[in-house]
Amino acid sequence: QVQLVESGGGLVQAGGSLSLTCAASGRTQDIYAMGWFRQAPGKEREFVAYIRYIDSITYYHNSVKGRFTISRDNAKNTVYLQMNSLKPEDTAVYYCAVSNTIASSQDVFYDHWGQGTQVTVSS
Repeated sequence: QVQLVESGGGLVQAGGSLSLTCAASGRTQDIYAMGWFRQAPGKEREFVAYIRYIDSITYYHNSVKGRFTISRDNAKNTVYLQMNSLKPEDTAVYYCAVSNTIASSQDVFYDHWGQGTQVTVSS
């Protein structure tokens, strides 16, 4: 079992920046990839980015490419999501998730989820 705790959400004006943190504990040796997803009110959960542990390969949704950066700190079992040039449409609850088997943009492949952190971007 892997436990995930997100932090770093908040309220920011459009064009601003926020950095989210996801700290993993438990059976971290089983982690194959970590991803960030988000869910806005009334919308389905959508993929944001992932990082593959074995080689730190990253992949982003087109809507955040060039604005968001996912990274990890091996020693701390922590993954970060640096969000720049934020837009009102980035407003959502952001979740980090762990996959033990595959790096994917599909949430069905993720085995463990954090509780989420709210990001609100005002116009």
